[in-house]
Amino acid sequence: MTDPTSTDPTAHTGPGDQSPGDPEVADGATTDEPDRPEPIPLTEPADGVPPVLSTPAEFAEAGRLLSEGTGPVALDTERASGFRYSGRAYLIQIKRTGSGSFLIDPIDHPEALPPVIDALDGPEWILHAADQDLPCLRELGFRCARLFDTELAGRLLGIARVNLAAMVEHFLGLGLVKGHGAADWSRRPLPADWLNYAALDVEVLIELRDAVQAALVDAGKETWAEQEFAAVLARPDPPPRTDRWRRVSRIHTIKSPRILAAVQQLWNAREEIARRRDVAPGRILPDSAIIAAATADPKSLDELYKVPVFGGPRQRRQAARWLSALDAARRLTDKELPSRRPAAVGLPPVNRWEGKDPEAAARLAGIRAGLTDLSEQFSVPVENLLLPELVRQVSWEGIDPPTVQAVEQRLAAGGARPWQIELTAPVISEALGRPLEDEDADGPSTDND
Repeated sequence: MTDPTSTDPTAHTGPGDQSPGDPEVADGATTDEPDRPEPIPLTEPADGVPPVLSTPAEFAEAGRLLSEGTGPVALDTERASGFRYSGRAYLIQIKRTGSGSFLIDPIDHPEALPPVIDALDGPEWILHAADQDLPCLRELGFRCARLFDTELAGRLLGIARVNLAAMVEHFLGLGLVKGHGAADWSRRPLPADWLNYAALDVEVLIELRDAVQAALVDAGKETWAEQEFAAVLARPDPPPRTDRWRRVSRIHTIKSPRILAAVQQLWNAREEIARRRDVAPGRILPDSAIIAAATADPKSLDELYKVPVFGGPRQRRQAARWLSALDAARRLTDKELPSRRPAAVGLPPVNRWEGKDPEAAARLAGIRAGLTDLSEQFSVPVENLLLPELVRQVSWEGIDPPTVQAVEQRLAAGGARPWQIELTAPVISEALGRPLEDEDADGPSTDND
């Protein structure tokens, strides 16, 4: 269950799960875990690690067996984020009652996957942090009709730690062996301990789903979860980020537009090589080297070799390409140089609201206070009660008049689910209708989220 990194151009985190980081290590937070007995170690699959399937005949047989199974299907994928440019799946783990477990290697014969794809088109899928796995499965042609996301369900339940190992321990009392999530899954052959790790990711996912579903029913949140799962499935892929080159580490230290142009040209050259070779950009050339070369502005190969990193044998092979990028930056006219700051897109940072629009800042403070109370009351993280970006939009624009009905309409237009609207619309309406002088005397929050 690998997780995209900043070097993966296809990586994204959708608003439904609001993961603050890697689902295997991140916590999602509202309630504390009580003291629990030591978990029972789960060190290997009960039926052993299944063989890796990679041929058309093996895919056909797996599809037949999966079609004969019953109930939902547990799924997971392993990618090579941080090693490869793409976010493709290098291993697919599947388990279904009555069918058994399968490890699918889709690399050599992706065209032969239809028997498996067809067998999984209809049954409910169980995924942990579905936004991490759905894109690469869809890329291969897999179709999900119904979803159960155990990580997202854990957030709705207010579970303090929602990574897979923590959820398995919390609900099943089992200690899941982890440790290879950040490995290079494009490696072939895959080591035996990696395959054991991968198979364990789906070993008890069906049992976890059943336990989580029972907890949702007990908490009266099963409808909330159904709406969230449907929203994850319906969510379109995010648009490509603009000005991705501005995410180079320590770019904030660059003040000169001419040096920024050099950073941009070097980044573009690195991106082209990384895409062509399917290698993570940071493994082609680290960000620190881009900043160093742009700042040093070498005019010849000999000067470039003196810049840290560029004197090594690997970079010497690409030296002409890097020097060409620097030459291209020098040829730009002043009008063609990038601005020091990117063009403003969307709302200003929250920490600037007080100066730009104090009333909007006060509205945001009031709405946040109300949502925080709701979060504590229902044991749901604030970011799952309502998309933070939607909270900021409503606060910045205001709603006039701020009736509950008007707020409901605005939230629905912003993509809020019915359960979210029912809970939050009255609170937001009250906050927007409150006289500004009644706000906290300490003033609105100025944190930048």
